[in-house]
Amino acid sequence: MNEEIKNKVKEIIEQTIRPALKADGGNIELVEITDTGIVRVKLQGACATCPFSQMTMTLGVEKTLKDAIPEIDRVELAV
Repeated sequence: MNEEIKNKVKEIIEQTIRPALKADGGNIELVEITDTGIVRVKLQGACATCPFSQMTMTLGVEKTLKDAIPEIDRVELAV
């Protein structure tokens, strides 16, 4: 993944995704962006233990990133 795409992912997380999660007592950490278009993140705070965290990942984080950056293949939780 080129630097421009990596910077755009970081920007979207900082400006759009993180504020939304923080409003609900959570947070997100960007762990890795692979050369094959996989973004790995960790959910933190209230989001880490929330029973709806998978929905947050799919409908929130992944959709937001994929809509803005078509080169992103998928978003996964880092282990």
